[in-house]
Amino acid sequence: MAHHKSAKKRIKQDEVKKLQNKYYAKSMRNAVKKLRLEENKETVAVALPKVVSMIDKLAKKNVIHKNKAANLKSSLAVHLNKM
Repeated sequence: MAHHKSAKKRIKQDEVKKLQNKYYAKSMRNAVKKLRLEENKETVAVALPKVVSMIDKLAKKNVIHKNKAANLKSSLAVHLNKM
């Protein structure tokens, strides 16, 4: 258990960040799933930049790894081009 005030504060801050990161990562996963299940090419073309932006922001904040972000963006672009 933490004995210093700053260590206790850090534990609280880490817990808050963990919950925020889980929320944003889950939101990103849901957006990717929704995009992959979409059948209309125009809808996918409109939604893709928003999802890519979301992925980039999470990679920048180290919520997801930058290589995972690149792989996700690539697979979504392939999905759009195959339609």
